[in-house]
Amino acid sequence: MRIGLIHVAQETNDFNPELTTLRDYESFGLHLGADVVDKCGGMGQVGGHLAAITESGLSVETVPIVRAHAVAGGRVDTASRRYFLDVIARGLEAAGRLDGLHLQLHGACAAEGLDDVEGEQAELCREILGPNVPILLGLDHHANVTARMVASVDAIVGHRTQPHDPFDTGLIGMRLLLRMVQEKLSPVIAMRKIPLVTHQEKFLTAHGPMKAWFDRAREMEKDPRVLQAAPFPMQPWLDVEEGGWTAVVVTDGDRALAERLADELADHAWSLRDAFLEREAIGVDEAVRMADAEPAGVVVLSDTGDTVFGGSAGDSNLLLESMLRQKIRGPVLMPMIAPKVVARLFEAGEGATVTLPVGGETASRFFSPLEVTGTVRRLGEGPVRIAGYQHGEVDMGRTAVFEVGPVTMLISELRGVAGNLPDVYRAYGIEPTDYKMAVLKTASNFQFFAPITSRVIRADTAGPGQSDVYTLPWSRLPRPIYPLETFTDRTVSRS
Repeated sequence: MRIGLIHVAQETNDFNPELTTLRDYESFGLHLGADVVDKCGGMGQVGGHLAAITESGLSVETVPIVRAHAVAGGRVDTASRRYFLDVIARGLEAAGRLDGLHLQLHGACAAEGLDDVEGEQAELCREILGPNVPILLGLDHHANVTARMVASVDAIVGHRTQPHDPFDTGLIGMRLLLRMVQEKLSPVIAMRKIPLVTHQEKFLTAHGPMKAWFDRAREMEKDPRVLQAAPFPMQPWLDVEEGGWTAVVVTDGDRALAERLADELADHAWSLRDAFLEREAIGVDEAVRMADAEPAGVVVLSDTGDTVFGGSAGDSNLLLESMLRQKIRGPVLMPMIAPKVVARLFEAGEGATVTLPVGGETASRFFSPLEVTGTVRRLGEGPVRIAGYQHGEVDMGRTAVFEVGPVTMLISELRGVAGNLPDVYRAYGIEPTDYKMAVLKTASNFQFFAPITSRVIRADTAGPGQSDVYTLPWSRLPRPIYPLETFTDRTVSRS
């Protein structure tokens, strides 16, 4: 049995004006052919794919084509979009006979002039492989599932948890694809769009309304006729014409059952719509004071509006301004993505005292530069080794450790993972447990700091990833959509 493997993933934030380029993919490792397995075989969805083959005991040859991942950001530039179409086409055409294709995408990727990048990629795969080769599509559960995607593949699986477990998604996807090939299953997909966009604060699947929704999907899968029930709460910063949450159900040949369960799964989310809107984040100044008053650290301060893992630019200075103005004790760790600032600090050199504006370098709609004075403590560049992440190393580009009063800033050229993993700081000689607070550029991926965290406080910051979905500059999202408009009928006609 020969199974093709393609992994191309990026999550788009339409309110981050900085385009995503091949350099962003390369910073996480862009691998072709055999390197996909050789360099990524134990990690993420690729690792899950290979583990499913091992546990099956079947004789399966993986035909790897590409593995490319970029951290969430602005729309993909045209050159990168065309590059991946070319890589996919050439790879599939050179692959020879395939018995199936494991297509691992994100599902919320948009490009210059194109809302549905993954729909285009899936359609290309179908055109090349023809109608008889099964295609299994694995998606992030924050995907925006589209009609084009559904029409181009045979089955869809999604992440089952937030924080995400990409290995698990690769595992369940490949298990299902092997069944489709071996058992000659006849999967049918039913999809329901839900006119809903909510903030990020209720996205964790361990509790609350999201747990209830995902638990309902797992209950559906206990029916042997149901191959997959997948909730997709679209990430809330994708401004596209087919946007909104989605419920997907895949059954083995039973169209009526798939349609009925997709309705039920969509109705369940709709019934919880107001619970998804409950807020936890608190005002910036209050969040800073609460963190500084904690008797012990490390206190995680979530910069919700500048969530780099949600595609924000990473250049917010709102928490920094509050800390300096309120004269906190700290000490604090804080990341920032600011190539121009990095260039100034490298020019000054280690040990120099520098006064310069920081913040608002990219997302100037949300932030204005703040002038600060600090000391350049350390400079470095190149890949950073990271343990316990789906990428063994990440290139942050040139990076400076810059001390501004009680705040130790890690300022990088490239997006990388910002400061959301402790090992990024350790690579520059900083031990996070020596600090009272750590600002994380994420609203939900606190798991990497969890072993050393005493408390998590969400700060209600503005920015491209802000929780306030009402005031984001929407222009393409289909309307009406809850809660930007209020209505009771899930099946309302949308323009």
